Amino acid sequence: MSRYQKIFDCCKQQKRIAFIPFVMLGDPNLDLSLKIISQLIESGADALELGIPFSDPVADGPVIQASAGRALQNGVTPESALGLIKSVREINSDIPIGLLVYANLVVHNSIEAFYGQCKKAGVDSVLIADVPIRETLIFDQAAQKHDIAQVHILPPDASNKVLNKVAELSNGYTYILGRAGVTGVHSNPQIPSGNIIEQLAINNSAPPVLGFGVSKPEHVKQAKESGFSGVICGSAIVAIVEKHQSDANELMNQLKIFLSMMKEFAQ
Repeated sequence: MSRYQKIFDCCKQQKRIAFIPFVMLGDPNLDLSLKIISQLIESGADALELGIPFSDPVADGPVIQASAGRALQNGVTPESALGLIKSVREINSDIPIGLLVYANLVVHNSIEAFYGQCKKAGVDSVLIADVPIRETLIFDQAAQKHDIAQVHILPPDASNKVLNKVAELSNGYTYILGRAGVTGVHSNPQIPSGNIIEQLAINNSAPPVLGFGVSKPEHVKQAKESGFSGVICGSAIVAIVEKHQSDANELMNQLKIFLSMMKEFAQ
């Protein structure tokens, strides 16, 4: 049983949904980034979604773009980012760890090498934000070879054909966009209809997880009531990192408060 299966089964038994925070690896630097991720785990994160800093993150809004910029400015590389995941694995061997990356990072050396490095680091899943479902086969094959779950995105208003394909190919979880556009906290997610959840279930999809725009407790509550298995929260957490990056103690305290507030509505 995979780490994802275990956590989603546990959440189902406890009648709650998974809360999955996103942060950028190496933001604002490697040392503080490890402390941030450790605090997220300590504060009850059910799984982690982590970004590798990239110079042109087209799916991300200004908050996460700035996060990637801080990490890059401090010399964080894909290699050091994966090294940070190894350090996280020394702290916790059970929590599912997913990567959200861009295709250039995957193909830079070779697709095979990237997935092999992910496996060695302790990564459970990879989501490539800028590869459409029709072009994903070569990545899916490499992921399967290295026992990495390949996560795919279901966009708003997807056709039945796209929904069926996403359901067929996604592993670990299925990423459901709460709205079109880029990441950010300024627009509320538009919770997809329960019909979409039903269609995914009919197609035996991996557990549906809502992302993009999840930033408030009521968003978590709405996702739970709509039948989602989890939510991903990124920009709201990254904004806390940005605001308190010069005061590590206050940063950890604010992360703890925020996760406690969000997780209360996942119950």
